[in-house]
Amino acid sequence: MNDGSPSAKAATKTAERALAATKFVARGVTWRSILLGLVLMPANCYWIVQMEIVRYSAHPTTISLFFNTVFILLVLALGNLLVRKLCPRAALTQAELLCVYSMLCIASCVCGHDGVQVLAPMISWPFHFANEANKWEELFHGHIPAWLSLQDENIIEGYYIGATNLYTVERLGAWVTPVLAWGGFIVAMLVVMLCLTAILRKQWLEREHLACPLVYLPIEISRPRGTLFRNKLFWTGFAITAAMDIWNSFAFLYPAIPRIPIEHQDMRPHFRGRPWSAIGWTPVSFYPFVIGVGILMPLDFSFSCWFFYILWKVERILSAAVGWDQIPDFPYINQQAFGAYMLFCIYAIWLARGYLAGVFRCIMRRRSWLSEEGEPVSYRGAFIGVCVGFVALVWFSAIGGMSVTLAIAFFAIYFALAVAITRMRVQFGSLVHDLHFTGPDTTITTTLGTRAFGPRDLTMMSLYFWFNRAYRSHPMPHQFEGFKMVERTEDSPRRFFWAMVLAAVAATLTAFWAMAHLMYSYGARAKSRSGFGAEAFNRLASWMSAPTGPNWGATAAVGVGLATGLLLETMRMRFVNWPFHPLGFAISGSWEMNLVWLPIMIGWALKLLIIRYGGYRTFTAAVPLFLGLILGQFVVGSILNIVSISLGIPSYMFWQ
Repeated sequence: MNDGSPSAKAATKTAERALAATKFVARGVTWRSILLGLVLMPANCYWIVQMEIVRYSAHPTTISLFFNTVFILLVLALGNLLVRKLCPRAALTQAELLCVYSMLCIASCVCGHDGVQVLAPMISWPFHFANEANKWEELFHGHIPAWLSLQDENIIEGYYIGATNLYTVERLGAWVTPVLAWGGFIVAMLVVMLCLTAILRKQWLEREHLACPLVYLPIEISRPRGTLFRNKLFWTGFAITAAMDIWNSFAFLYPAIPRIPIEHQDMRPHFRGRPWSAIGWTPVSFYPFVIGVGILMPLDFSFSCWFFYILWKVERILSAAVGWDQIPDFPYINQQAFGAYMLFCIYAIWLARGYLAGVFRCIMRRRSWLSEEGEPVSYRGAFIGVCVGFVALVWFSAIGGMSVTLAIAFFAIYFALAVAITRMRVQFGSLVHDLHFTGPDTTITTTLGTRAFGPRDLTMMSLYFWFNRAYRSHPMPHQFEGFKMVERTEDSPRRFFWAMVLAAVAATLTAFWAMAHLMYSYGARAKSRSGFGAEAFNRLASWMSAPTGPNWGATAAVGVGLATGLLLETMRMRFVNWPFHPLGFAISGSWEMNLVWLPIMIGWALKLLIIRYGGYRTFTAAVPLFLGLILGQFVVGSILNIVSISLGIPSYMFWQ
């Protein structure tokens, strides 16, 4: 009770300040956090294009945990600690920081190595590089919609030669139509994924309690009191990898200094003569940050990643030994992986069948045991969003020249893969899931043959090459991980949902701006080492000039992959200690696994030893050490990269 004494008044004021601070801390996603995310997007996209296209180094979007967004979050969090001391009411909450982080992740996905970086050159590539030798003009120019491309050489030339002012009425006007058309397409895709995420959120997070291992680091970084930064083990791990990268940066600048060999080195030269030479590219690496992420993965999954990677290599050698390597693409690793992914998508839906029945009753406005309280949007609204977005994508494809039946099959396969990839990320925290050349464009034409489709169908599928070349920076897992972070901070999923919709629109525009601005400045011929346009349109020319029938071997391989995945999952359900996971089988054949299989093996071995001889309590206590390994490389690598871009000099990079 306040008796009017000075001490009582002081106590009352202290209590009021504490109450105000409590209310402030409870605040979640706000307009200021959304605005901050929007303001940071152009700089983030500019940085990514500088790294991945102009300098062709670092490549943050080729792995699941983007070091650029982690670094930006760290800078914001450290600055926020200072603001919290000086002016507590002005400090950002953890939910606000994580909202900014999620928005930047979506922007990175759209702008990434498997996004607009591929699309932007494809818009003009077939017209700029057409000649008498490749006969592109004769083969497919007439089938490319004008509203999806740039065909005026006066506009295109500046993109490829550089030293050209983008900001003229003529050039900006030429880009408006394809950017708006493709931008609407990208937003529609992201909205479909977001609505699918909203439907699956409760099943995966609240009913199955999937862990989302990759959100652990951003959550720890953004904690209000910075508890991670008070842990001595964290700083030990940070110091180890920071020192390694600093040393290697000096070795990069001064070659007389020996380098610490953590980057990948190919072992193929050591396998000479048949059948051993069939092993192909087999790099070994010791990336500390990958070891740190490998620690966060479940043991059966991390074991399966490196085990099946080695098994694929053995399979290649055995195929060469019996002469089967003469069959093109044998042993059809991509097709087997596709089958295993499809099995996992089916399995995820099967596990959720009871929940989805409840969702269906909510959609139909029938009495359901399932509550919609606390959902990002109503199930009916999410279902309508999926249907409207899917129809929009099919309509877009149809007016571009693709048959409706093919468009439906194409996007059904694409979103099935998206669900499988997302499920894998939120359950296991996989660092890679690239699935190179395993999308619906490749699968459909390989299974049915290119002869089954007309030139307009083939052309539209080729124009969709940009988001099916690989799935390393797929947006849907980042959307889902965002909802996991919302759950951990007890924020409102509804506000986060609409923040992600706004992020999709802004990310698309800023990604196109970053690509166009930098290519008109530097010139795509000189600075863009990526031949993505060449890949897509050389393949299209091959499809049209030499049509093929169904590839029964590849089709059978899809069935083999599905059956193998089913067998592994069945054994996993029957035997408690069964070590082989079907998704380890699926992911192990991907290109990116070449770079990370050995550090994942090291992470698996360390985690196994710690748990076996120290128990889970010791493992939990040791986690900050491995977070330090990750963050040490991310911080030093980011700083070195920013400095090198600012000074216009090359620099050492810890990844690729």
